[in-house]
Amino acid sequence: MARFDKLEVLVKMGQAPVVPVFYHKDVAVACAVVKACYEGGVRAFEFTNRGDFAHEVFAEVVKYAAKECPDMAIGVGSVVEPGTASLYMQLGACFVVGPLFTPEVSKVCNRRGVPYTPGCGSVSEVGAAQETGCDLCKVFPGDVLGPKFVKGLLAPMPWSKLMVTGGVEPTEENLESWFKAGVYCVGMGSKLFPKDRVAAADWQYVTDKCRESLAIAAKYKKMSNIKL
Repeated sequence: MARFDKLEVLVKMGQAPVVPVFYHKDVAVACAVVKACYEGGVRAFEFTNRGDFAHEVFAEVVKYAAKECPDMAIGVGSVVEPGTASLYMQLGACFVVGPLFTPEVSKVCNRRGVPYTPGCGSVSEVGAAQETGCDLCKVFPGDVLGPKFVKGLLAPMPWSKLMVTGGVEPTEENLESWFKAGVYCVGMGSKLFPKDRVAAADWQYVTDKCRESLAIAAKYKKMSNIKL
């Protein structure tokens, strides 16, 4: 069962608007990364469903976070069907993210009061997802659609809360472009976790990058007057 309700999760994402996106088959590594992100100020973490027995790793990460990172909402990404969403929610997922919009996933998440953030690549897809109760939609792939897509969508649909994943980097130039366009939060993967740093267990690097990214995001989100 989710440790935080839907509203709490969305507020966490809005207040600390960088959501790390990560997967590793080793439980110890996954837990160390979660802890490093938490110490850097992150309060919502997306563990992706991308490997064999990923759900078993996820279960251990959720247990660890409950003790060591009490304010962290752990969610699951790369979910494309309702069965997978239900499995992860049973293991404690606080939110569910997908690369595409699946109405059936929205139904099972709504039933449990868990936010579902589907990947959308058009204004119509965002609108369709919102109709099923998706309060936060993911602009994906971000590097293809770009900040202009976000800005263009928000002009006629200013009530929309958008998360962008894909093409997000921990640099001032990149984060400035997304938050000035109006995103609610961003999802960031490999740029936060270079393979060589993970292999070297350089968790301080991860903490520092998270803290730096959050500071930049806060700066431009405030300038853009984006509401929580």
